[in-house]
Amino acid sequence: MRLRTTLAAAVGALTLLVALPGPASAAEGTFRYVYTDIAGHPRPGELVNPESWTCITIPEAAGEYVPPAHSPRNGTTSPARVFTGPDCDGEHYTLRPGGSASERLKLRSVIFF
Repeated sequence: MRLRTTLAAAVGALTLLVALPGPASAAEGTFRYVYTDIAGHPRPGELVNPESWTCITIPEAAGEYVPPAHSPRNGTTSPARVFTGPDCDGEHYTLRPGGSASERLKLRSVIFF
């Protein structure tokens, strides 16, 4: 009888553990950058509470014939690794939470971890 009760409790606990959603996986805060619009003017862009562990291609800098974004400012709670290419490809640089870089740092994608 004792084994059956223990087994039932263990199965119940496992079911609850699997059924409960995990914590949200997002970097809290705002990641800012500057991109060039179609008229050639610099414009501010931002990602608010971006998803963690997911590569994000900067939408305004995704095209092959579009200039890359620059001047990133990591106002999130997570480190951000910025890449020179879309889809988190190419050279990369990591910005700590609260870190920033000059307009010399070009980026087309970012991942938060």
